[in-house]
Amino acid sequence: MTTRHPPRPLPFGGLWTKQKLNIVERYLNTYTTALKKQPFRLMYIDAFAGTGRIAAQDNLPPRLARPLKKARREFLEGSAPRAMRIENRRFDRLIWIERDTENYAALRRIRDEHGDHRIRLHNTDANDFLLQHDFDNTRWRGVLLLDPFGTQVQWATIQRIAHLKMLDMWVLFPVWTLERMLPRTKIVPGNSGRLEDRLNAVYGCDDWKGLYRNETRLSLFDSHKEIAWRERGARGLTTIYKDRLLGLFGDRYLDKSLPLRNSKNRVLFELMFCVGHPNGIEPAKRIASHLIRDL
Repeated sequence: MTTRHPPRPLPFGGLWTKQKLNIVERYLNTYTTALKKQPFRLMYIDAFAGTGRIAAQDNLPPRLARPLKKARREFLEGSAPRAMRIENRRFDRLIWIERDTENYAALRRIRDEHGDHRIRLHNTDANDFLLQHDFDNTRWRGVLLLDPFGTQVQWATIQRIAHLKMLDMWVLFPVWTLERMLPRTKIVPGNSGRLEDRLNAVYGCDDWKGLYRNETRLSLFDSHKEIAWRERGARGLTTIYKDRLLGLFGDRYLDKSLPLRNSKNRVLFELMFCVGHPNGIEPAKRIASHLIRDL
């Protein structure tokens, strides 16, 4: 069952976006080269494809970014169209998933302009598609990019990908969003049911509750109140997710990741990688580790 969340806008388009896109594009090039002589058919899935391009003004201060005219904006080519130009061995299928109708229309224009019949567009929720699609893991291999703007990726989806054993996965963990969602202190017994459900869907468990420690403090009215608090920062939130990936993927999980920071040095996302098929563990992890280390 899909959890519906209102969008949380993030300042897309800065250096961190370029880093992410460059890593994904370089991995796709290397991946298709490595499998050039293999009998498998290859697919690339962009689960949050957006419009195919991104306005690059994240590094501008607000007072300058606001009056900036569209004609002067720099636009980055997104991950979806970048996958189209992989030529050493072309992907046999490109699957672009986008729930927003306006973004979907922009992707459709890109497909129609290029007349590329490899592209399959899906105007639906990414979790629904990945959970319900009938993948053929005997004849196909591929790469999946889970690039949400918030907490849209559900743990059930991650589990499906792990069990398919056919898709190398790059996933952006929403550090900034989760840090904002979880206050440092809360009054026991805890957060509202809606927030708990949302976090449980992301992690697939309630281990995040272990970040809070109970403490009894004296209030302004000389009465004792039990407070639960967590340490500042999002390291604990990220560590729990990495431990969950390790437990699910085992040796297919890469223990190196890349924090993606904005111009104020705030970590917005953490880029993580897991291998699809066990036979590809060594080369895939070596390539992904090299790409992360180079940035």
